[in-house]
Amino acid sequence: MQQIIYFFLRNKNFLLFLFLFTISIGLTLQTHSYHSNRFLNSANFFSGGIYSIQSGITGYFDLKKHNTNLVEENKRLRSQIESMKAVAPGAIIDTSAYYSDYIFRNARVIHNSYAKTKNQLTINRGRNDSLKIDMGVITSNGIVGKITHVSSNYASVQSVLNIKSQTNAKLKSTNHFGTLKWDTQNPSIVKLEDIPRLAPVALGDTVVTGGSSTIFPEGVLVGFVKQFVLNEGDDYYDLSVELFNDMTNLSHVYIIENKEKEEIKTLEVEVEDAEQ
Repeated sequence: MQQIIYFFLRNKNFLLFLFLFTISIGLTLQTHSYHSNRFLNSANFFSGGIYSIQSGITGYFDLKKHNTNLVEENKRLRSQIESMKAVAPGAIIDTSAYYSDYIFRNARVIHNSYAKTKNQLTINRGRNDSLKIDMGVITSNGIVGKITHVSSNYASVQSVLNIKSQTNAKLKSTNHFGTLKWDTQNPSIVKLEDIPRLAPVALGDTVVTGGSSTIFPEGVLVGFVKQFVLNEGDDYYDLSVELFNDMTNLSHVYIIENKEKEEIKTLEVEVEDAEQ
């Protein structure tokens, strides 16, 4: 014990410097967004490599499940193509000929948190793969979140299970819009707010993205109405939505790039400036 006390006495100046230096670094990261982002991007680089190795090992043993998911997705895509053929009998459907405002890229989840209030995922794609902040992330079952930080080879995704997440969504059957939020209670349940009392809501109604943002296209699956309450005197429903995605078990995801995003943002800025 005496040796420990002597150690602190001999190195008190250096230890004081180290303590103050650590505090200053922490304050700098909290108050300056540029330094904070640089720090997070660097952290993504190192942690991403570790997560990638771990994910590669576990992914090998999950190949059967992944193949099953791909088969199911192919079945859904074939059903959609057959539906298009039914509208125009005898026509040859060339899906590559259809223009889309969106580009889809694939990625793999190498780290996933779902027990916190501000959950994040890490994916094995980054700036070198043309990923940018505010790109949407989905699976074949529905939405996952949006990209918030990007390094050269990895990216962090703000999960829908994050108290900062707010996603424009709607009831598919009626087109009534609301805002999707998470109340931190259950990783499979989110809240759809601002649905007016005039909307005809029913248990099992499908909820999809509304398309009022530049992140997600309209109609991406979200979940279904699990429970709804309309208290006397309230103007809006208290609506619980069970997610189609199992957010505790994510592997392969798709990144969505809106090709018209920059033009839309430029136009919105011009309108805001003109109204000031």
